[in-house]
Amino acid sequence: MDAAATSSTAHSFDVAIVGGGPIGLAAAIEARLAGLSVVLIEQRTGAIDKACGEGLMPGAVPLLHRLGVEVEGLPLRGVTYRSAARGSAGVTHRFAGAGGLGVRRTTLHMALALRAEQLGVQRSSGKATELRQGTAGVQVFVTDRWISARYLLGCDGLHSTVASLTGLRAVPVIGHSRISRLRRRRDRESRRYGVRQHYAVAPWSDNIEVYWAADAEFYVTPVSPAVVGLAMLSRQGTDFDTALASVPELAERIAGAEPASSRRGAGPFGQVTRARTAGRVLLVGDASGYVDAITGEGLRLGMAQARVAVQCISAQHPERYEKEWRSQTRDFRLLTSALVVFATSRWRGRIVPLAVRLPWLFGSVVERLAR
Repeated sequence: MDAAATSSTAHSFDVAIVGGGPIGLAAAIEARLAGLSVVLIEQRTGAIDKACGEGLMPGAVPLLHRLGVEVEGLPLRGVTYRSAARGSAGVTHRFAGAGGLGVRRTTLHMALALRAEQLGVQRSSGKATELRQGTAGVQVFVTDRWISARYLLGCDGLHSTVASLTGLRAVPVIGHSRISRLRRRRDRESRRYGVRQHYAVAPWSDNIEVYWAADAEFYVTPVSPAVVGLAMLSRQGTDFDTALASVPELAERIAGAEPASSRRGAGPFGQVTRARTAGRVLLVGDASGYVDAITGEGLRLGMAQARVAVQCISAQHPERYEKEWRSQTRDFRLLTSALVVFATSRWRGRIVPLAVRLPWLFGSVVERLAR
């Protein structure tokens, strides 16, 4: 559709948001708080679940409060790294100031959805399959109809349709040289996936515990007085139960406990985008690019991005979002990328011993990412 045709279209909404997960809902709430009309496009119904660690880091909690969202969960006071070997030394950093919160993903989603409904966010059920835009607006095709808006926010996760439709998804160059083959092999080997399972067992710690095994990390998050969430991050094909058995201390803690949820998977993590804006389309949250799940910062970053995205479109300067996005994610990208390099290299086994020897360094990294 050319610019003239789009500019003559009557826009039904100020903002169309594709993706009704936590970040899409947070963006919708931000837009309504800014006085904008909003339509939220999502094909799934009910509370949306996801394979993730479910720990809200300290920096995420005040962002929720700012949106007017209150959720029930368990206080998280710090982060512990442990080696998989029984009896090995571990290291714990207790958060300075207020802590985080362990919250079931479905509980968080329902609280955000309720707040969005209270603020008058309109919903459109269906899948976005086509985009077209001009100088004055955007149109998105949803199932059997076009929806018009002045701006569109792509909040549709790791495998973002919006990022693909706008050409913002970075596509690796396919080559046949030896270097290209080695790069493809390295990329395949470094791809990481998540698997999550809840167990009906009382939490034994108020920290997020991370157990480092040879082929996986296990993230333990207390989410209620009688349930813990167990998320595994590993290469594709790693068997959850086999990997868990390699961490005897953790396996014994949940031995005999009943599963409290169905097992879910997600990935691959590590998504790359060329840019975060294309005209009047802005990418927010995981859709905007993702390094890895290793530090649990996705929700805090996504909510911060939603806020600055809405500020940019409210000022009618969407082009400013790229700079703001880079500023919001700089520390996360640098620190997490470095940790992922270690986690997928032959130095992986040195991560916990190094953290034990240098607790001040471990603490400073955790604190930097937590806020």
